[in-house]
Amino acid sequence: MVKTGMILAILLVTTSCAVNPVTGKKQLMFMSEQQEVQLGAEYDPQVVSTFGEYQHDQLLGFIQARADEMGKVSHRPNLKYHVKILDSPVVNAFAVPGGYVYLTRGILAQFNNEAELVGVLGHEMGHITARHSASQQSKQTIGQLLLIGGMIASEKFAPYAEYAMQGMQLLFLKFSRDNERQADTLGVAYSSLIGYDAGKMADFFQVLEKMSMPEGEGGVPTFLSTHPSPADRYAYVKLEAEKWQANLDNDSWKVNADQYLQMINGIVYGEDPRQGFVEGNTFYHPELKFRYSYPAGWQLQNQPAQVIMAPENGDALLLFTLAGGSSLDEAARTTLKNLELQLLESNQTSVNGLPAIQTLSKQVNQDQATGQEQANIVYSYFISYDGNYYVFHGVTAEADYNTYRNIFKQSMGTFNKLTEASKLNRQPDRIFIKKVQRTGTLAEAFRHYGVKQEQMEKLALLNDLELTGQVQAGKLIKMIGQ
Repeated sequence: MVKTGMILAILLVTTSCAVNPVTGKKQLMFMSEQQEVQLGAEYDPQVVSTFGEYQHDQLLGFIQARADEMGKVSHRPNLKYHVKILDSPVVNAFAVPGGYVYLTRGILAQFNNEAELVGVLGHEMGHITARHSASQQSKQTIGQLLLIGGMIASEKFAPYAEYAMQGMQLLFLKFSRDNERQADTLGVAYSSLIGYDAGKMADFFQVLEKMSMPEGEGGVPTFLSTHPSPADRYAYVKLEAEKWQANLDNDSWKVNADQYLQMINGIVYGEDPRQGFVEGNTFYHPELKFRYSYPAGWQLQNQPAQVIMAPENGDALLLFTLAGGSSLDEAARTTLKNLELQLLESNQTSVNGLPAIQTLSKQVNQDQATGQEQANIVYSYFISYDGNYYVFHGVTAEADYNTYRNIFKQSMGTFNKLTEASKLNRQPDRIFIKKVQRTGTLAEAFRHYGVKQEQMEKLALLNDLELTGQVQAGKLIKMIGQ
């Protein structure tokens, strides 16, 4: 993986002016194309391990095929584009340098036709072909990188979250309006050149505006927080699409709504409880069959590689993750070594009948702002269960340790086997595609399928339709259920 020092070294030794593939003009660039591709290849497994990859061969195959088509007509036809579907309910798409594009299952559930998907895919590829991400990275200092997982608690505890996430520093950068306008232009061009109605991308942007998405969900940025949207974006994309359609010899522009809806039939919608869910202040994991409680009032972020819990004041961090090793002792030793912790004490113990090791460690860090040394205390429980080794790390400043020690210990002591059938069998919501049975309003179609009144507005937005609008018999619409 790319270490911080390595990135800095690359930036320092490769400062140069390069020709932008899209504009043909020289620009300041700290990395060569080869280094850009290498950086993307280094990030990719870390992105996947952090978010999880959603398995859907048909949908992924379709998206990759469209990326390959647009890649050939793009400004960087020799670059290989790699597409992944991330197992996240958040509505987002992003790209990292070197040809790597990621779409969440959340954004795929929101699309209503192939043209919307291809337009957004082309937009993200535009960020890559114009080297926006590479340029942004070149301008950022390491201290400005956004560490997903460290956002919930004080930055002074980021090394522990960073370790659990294998050191990933993901760049969800806010592009400038000029960058966004250029990516929109390129997205329209690339999707038009392979025969799609690029105007549908504008329709999708309008849907996102209606959704009023927050800056982030579960610590993960949403599309509108990483892609600032100018007020005239809809009109601009529509106009660009019309220009391309007027200039290209094509009598029929692809939208393919039914084909797309049939592809996403059955995909998971919203949070997937199979990957862990919270009720009250207890975290349940049906797949791994464990449960534990965390302090009331603390925030929790559940990610594939870790669970982070913290109080609002950021004075402490409780982190839960897997620990590698061939034995419980080795898992504890290796973890403490990787975190560069000074072991103060270690005790064999048990947690609800499960073998465990409790450790107390110390780490001295230098405060970047003051230059003074600060000591963190790390209270850890390593637990052996069902062939895996799990670890809780309770982290706080040395001065606050007495305040949080019992809180850490009590939470870690609640780890136990999950045997409750109602929790073990919890299933996610899914998108199901249904046919309108009788011509009438969308609300009438929903009522036919037993949709509750309070769910109708949400479903109307998911379908990009109005409740009072007419829908024809046989039209495919999205429903949510199990």
